[in-house]
Amino acid sequence: MSDDVTRGYATVDGLTMYHEIHGAGRPLLLLHGGFMTVDALGPLLPALATSRQVIAVELEGHGRTADLDRPLSAEQMAEDVAGLLGQLGVARADVVGYSLGGMVGLRLASKHPELVRRLVAISAVYSNDGYYPAIVAGWRGMSAAALAGTPMERAYAETAPNPAHWPVFVEKVQHALMDFPGWPAADIAAIEAPTLLVIGDSDLVRPEHAVEMLRLLGGAPEDGGMGAPPRSQLAVLPGTTHFNILYRTDLLLPIVGPFLDAPLPGVE
Repeated sequence: MSDDVTRGYATVDGLTMYHEIHGAGRPLLLLHGGFMTVDALGPLLPALATSRQVIAVELEGHGRTADLDRPLSAEQMAEDVAGLLGQLGVARADVVGYSLGGMVGLRLASKHPELVRRLVAISAVYSNDGYYPAIVAGWRGMSAAALAGTPMERAYAETAPNPAHWPVFVEKVQHALMDFPGWPAADIAAIEAPTLLVIGDSDLVRPEHAVEMLRLLGGAPEDGGMGAPPRSQLAVLPGTTHFNILYRTDLLLPIVGPFLDAPLPGVE
């Protein structure tokens, strides 16, 4: 990772959020997936930080950020990161989020459009219909015992303020997944920030759902691209799964980098 790193905590409405700031340049908020930490972002973080100021956050209950006595939700996490950006004095940032982090990014762009310049949502959904039914059914078996010995359990044991809280955290994640109500399609359609959707061709996310989101975001125009370029894009990475997509920087960076670097139409 970059040698230019600041690590710290910020208290946002009672939540003590761990975050790291890597590099310098235009700010980019980087949001991890469920059960992950900043460390699990792998080579993507340092690659993005070579030309940007990357603010990598650990969301509520994840890593060094202890959860409060409340349910976990992408909605609340979006409010948390909005508050964090305010505390850091960041008026507007690009946002890159993976899985849960991608959902938080979508929510942030929907509810706080002034904060998001461009959005990259990797392997993200806006309703549970976006997953294959077998994936949703499998959440019923989620438990601390079922996750024993996994990298997720080890990461929690190594970073959480109270490792013994693991069974409670797993149950909270399970409820957050199963009880997710989804968001109205109109909320996605109202997102103003140009958005790049990225999924793997063997993802947990159904490609049909990604295409549906692309259309809601103004992509896939019926004129076949003969008119003005659409503000949003979709990339399906070949030979890529939900679990290795962040590590396919050979495929991600040539797509994500130019998208983030492009000026905003009519603005920059």
